Amino acid sequence: MNNLFLFADFGFFEGMGRVLDLTGTMVGYNSSPSREEADRRALNSDWEIIGDDLRNAMNSYAKSQKTED
Repeated sequence: MNNLFLFADFGFFEGMGRVLDLTGTMVGYNSSPSREEADRRALNSDWEIIGDDLRNAMNSYAKSQKTED
């Protein structure tokens, strides 16, 4: 999971077009119906990333304990 959900998801050709877009007309963001919804989505994304980090840390620690035994 990443926390870039506020930015539009561009494909390869859109990305190439953005490189050539010197005036910045192709700037796009994902939108939410309200500020509260945007905040809710951002907080949800943040907590999902924190959960992923904790899960990875616990798995890494568990593996290190198995190798020491």
